[in-house]
Amino acid sequence: MRARYREYINSKGCFACILSRIVKEKMMTAEEILKRYFGYETFRGFQKEVIDTVMQGRDALVLMPTGGGKSICYQVPALLMDGVTVVISPLIALMKDQVDMLRDVGICAAALNSTLTAEEARTVYRDLESGKIKLLYIAPERLLKPLTLELLSRLSVSLFAVDEAHCISVWGHDFRPEYQALDCLKELFPHVPRMALTATADEQTRSEIVSRLLSNPRSFVASFDRPNIRYRMYEKGKGYLDQITQFILGEHMHESGIVYCATRNKAEAVAGYLKKNGIDALIYHAGMENEEREANQSAFFDRPCVMVATIAFGMGIDKPDVRFIIHVDMPKSIENFFQETGRAGRDGKPAESVLYYGLEDLVQQRFFIDKSEADPMYKQVSLHKLDSMLGLAESAGCRRIQLLAYFGEKLNKPCGNCDNCENPPLTRDATKDAQKLLSCIYRCSKTNGLGFGASHVIKVLRGEVSDKIFEKRHDELSTFGIGRDHTMKYWRRILRQLIAKHYVNVNYRVYNVLTVSDRARTLLHGQEKFLVRVEGDKQLSSRKVIDHDDLDDAEQRLFGKLREWRKTCANQNAVAAYNVFPDSTLIQIARRKPRQPHQLAGISGIGEKRIERYGQAVCEVVSLWYSEEKAKDNPHI
Repeated sequence: MRARYREYINSKGCFACILSRIVKEKMMTAEEILKRYFGYETFRGFQKEVIDTVMQGRDALVLMPTGGGKSICYQVPALLMDGVTVVISPLIALMKDQVDMLRDVGICAAALNSTLTAEEARTVYRDLESGKIKLLYIAPERLLKPLTLELLSRLSVSLFAVDEAHCISVWGHDFRPEYQALDCLKELFPHVPRMALTATADEQTRSEIVSRLLSNPRSFVASFDRPNIRYRMYEKGKGYLDQITQFILGEHMHESGIVYCATRNKAEAVAGYLKKNGIDALIYHAGMENEEREANQSAFFDRPCVMVATIAFGMGIDKPDVRFIIHVDMPKSIENFFQETGRAGRDGKPAESVLYYGLEDLVQQRFFIDKSEADPMYKQVSLHKLDSMLGLAESAGCRRIQLLAYFGEKLNKPCGNCDNCENPPLTRDATKDAQKLLSCIYRCSKTNGLGFGASHVIKVLRGEVSDKIFEKRHDELSTFGIGRDHTMKYWRRILRQLIAKHYVNVNYRVYNVLTVSDRARTLLHGQEKFLVRVEGDKQLSSRKVIDHDDLDDAEQRLFGKLREWRKTCANQNAVAAYNVFPDSTLIQIARRKPRQPHQLAGISGIGEKRIERYGQAVCEVVSLWYSEEKAKDNPHI
């Protein structure tokens, strides 16, 4: 089949490599397109360099943090080049948001996915054949169908942009086998440049992206640092939900945030707890009805509230003013953690990342990995990434240094904006305690040949009495009571680090029983030391987020009216509110108070097309506000 496609393409000539011709009607430059359609005066970071690279017909690898402006890198050249740009995306919701935004500014875009009716899909095919569509968003499964590949072979494809490109790698945190089949693009469309984009990829993942998808690419790797995000990590205690509640009520009551949970049941329970305490909490997980889930997502973008969700609330969450991300359960990898926390503070203002972790998280995540149908190599990779995540949580040094080092980036000095920098933890030699716990695990397991769970072993170690301990005669073991000088919490911390460092094995198939690994021999024999972090009495507190765009009382009222107008407009056009205007743009409008549409020019995020579309309506809102403010000043009018 590939040979047939290749023969067909070659017979047509290298029409796909006509990359230097710009838009004929206006002879517009990249900068002019950026301003007219997207409302920005200048490119950010290396956006322009990426655009120049693909315009020269060369492949590009683009690593840019969430909110860094990756989409501009392929949307602008799509308008500069003849033909259609094909954007491969794994998420339907993300496709919809992008298509809605592009259409809103006057760019012809479409998506091919499972939500389309047969007639809607035929319309997209006809528009592609006629050359109307400049950007086509498509899932990898749909792209790889013979019918789609044959259609594309008849078209002038100017660029393939593979979004969330880390999905192609077995080393990535969100590996999807169908992404690996995209390597056929190199053979079927050899003259069409390819761009791979992602926000999270370590060095191994980057290498696989290049080898499978790109040919001699230029690599553009932005800094992974998000200096406005403050990182804090806490060991779970019984009162951690109360701490979260006070954190939101005390410092973020009228601000937006996301609380991530590992399971649907946990999300339901946490949301219920927050609601009982007067917090406007919504729920989002894959087990909900589509209508309810979409309504909650729409509400999250419309008003300040807290979304309690599983990772189903993921890619495409483009709300700029999320002030905090809380992980109730530890993520399965540093990539997941980085991507999820990266949804906070996209407007550049201070934001918070708070993580709670515990032994149950480690056991639960390893169970998920073990029971999955993935091949052994992927399971091994997943366990490796989980250990790295735990290492970050247990770190005694600067969180940011360790986080950036994971992605191959060096920070020369502590960040000063994480819990370990603000309140440096102490470490101590816990070799003897580790030996006590290992000995207790070993002696308990010898009594039945299988082993016992964490709670039972620690109770034996602490000398606690129970029917089960008497029944198993574990009160007669030499390790009974030798650890009574420490709390259950302390021993769980020691156990967690012993598991993370593979001194202790957990049998997930048999009640999570513990056994001592061969690696523990050197530690038991005193041939190495075991250092642990000394936990202080750290409390969850927050520094108040500073609002750099402070408005006076009258401007706040105008801002509120503009938000109401935006919500109505978004509902009428069936698009997300932020696709009309983000809050940052509304704040600038409230400051400027335009009475005529032309006065909107120059406001960031408002291009010519948006002035044409929304300018008059915005000015009417401002004029009405002026009248109401004047009436307040002179009630007799």
